[in-house]
Amino acid sequence: MTSQDASLDTPARKPRFLRRFTFRRLLMGGASLDLSRLPRYLWIFALGSAAIWAPITGYLKSAPLRYSSQMSLILPGSGASASVNLADIGQASSYSNSAFASNSISPTETYKRLLAADRVIRDAAGRLGVDPRGFGEPRVRLVDQTAFIHIEMVGPSPEEAQARNGALMDAFFTEIDRLRGDELDSRQNGGLAAMEEYQNSVAATRSDIAGLQAESGLHSAEQYRRQVQELDDLKAEIETLSTEHKSKEAAVRRLELQLDTGPTEASTILRLNGDSTYLALLDAIAEASAELADVRSRYGRQHPEVVKAAATLDAASSKAEARAVELTGQGLRLERAIDGGRATLLTELVRQDAERAGIAAELSELQTLRRTESARLDALAPLAAQLEDLQRDFSVAEAVFASAIARTQSSKTDIYASYPLVQVLEDPTLPDRPSSPNRKLALAAGVAACMLLFFSLCLAWIRGALIRGLLSVKGQGQ
Repeated sequence: MTSQDASLDTPARKPRFLRRFTFRRLLMGGASLDLSRLPRYLWIFALGSAAIWAPITGYLKSAPLRYSSQMSLILPGSGASASVNLADIGQASSYSNSAFASNSISPTETYKRLLAADRVIRDAAGRLGVDPRGFGEPRVRLVDQTAFIHIEMVGPSPEEAQARNGALMDAFFTEIDRLRGDELDSRQNGGLAAMEEYQNSVAATRSDIAGLQAESGLHSAEQYRRQVQELDDLKAEIETLSTEHKSKEAAVRRLELQLDTGPTEASTILRLNGDSTYLALLDAIAEASAELADVRSRYGRQHPEVVKAAATLDAASSKAEARAVELTGQGLRLERAIDGGRATLLTELVRQDAERAGIAAELSELQTLRRTESARLDALAPLAAQLEDLQRDFSVAEAVFASAIARTQSSKTDIYASYPLVQVLEDPTLPDRPSSPNRKLALAAGVAACMLLFFSLCLAWIRGALIRGLLSVKGQGQ
């Protein structure tokens, strides 16, 4: 076999360049101890580092300096309440709930959106005389589980950043005050129609009450109840007088039986026994009677002495009867009762009869008054019930009207109902160093990227050994 034939039988060897860059070599890599691979890895690391540091360096050299001013707001968590009792009017209460009493509404989120609102930004920019588009957007951050709101504003200088933060704070509080004022005005305007309706109801009820009072003469239902009570008292008094009248009549009847005379005769007897002429005539009658009895005991009926004594007695009796008729206008039996117990009984009979007559007259007057008042009150009963209903309606309408006024007035002090109280916890700060560009952060990012590139190249260097190890472990497992 010639050398030419040998050369024909021997497979043609690939160029070195092609032997090195096959797909298998690309995937599996070379030997871990093959230092001929090192230059390629060094070039890749150098190019990757350049790709990393070039934009970082350009950013640090070209980015303008920006300064950040910060401030903090806080929302107090407690509510406030006030209650005022107005005599004969009602009670006015004002209560402001805690800013965090509702789980569905977060005041911090509300204020966060308000701080970034377009009209607040425009107002703040107008305070500084700058374009709203160049004023910047505030960075608002909420702290979880707290009532703090942190605001950050960026400016080209420390003073500008602080001024922008201060202008934003002033514009924010101005907007809150405007919203609160609009809310109060809306509440008040919304309640005017109801207030007018309440007022008309009170006026109409008062007019009905005045007309009914003029018709019935009653000023209140209480007045009617007092009159009913007075009628009941009058009935009780009539019952008492009726019992007393019966008692007096019984006493008069007992004395009439004891004295065998009536009250009129007893009064006449007492009157006659108070006249000295009549008493003298009674004494003369007594002497004449004694004389007649004496002469009759000694003489006969027709004896001159007996006739004389009888004539004397008749003359004295006639004079006494004439005197009684003169004093009383009527004739009655002659009786002397000025002395002894009979006079006392006659006096008691006259007194008891006088009291009985007085009680009877009073009882008659009271019964007439009772019938009159009873008829009048029966006629006033429906009017009194109507008046009581009207006065109740008036009291309710007046209470509702007064309560509405009190609520309207007290709601003016409840300015934190929808927009809770917010306070400045930290005033806008004056930064002492720029916040952008952050050189330390950029350098740290570049170093971290270079380290990640280095670790990636290290893994690529030993990928062949790692893959073969994994394949051998898989083969042994099968």
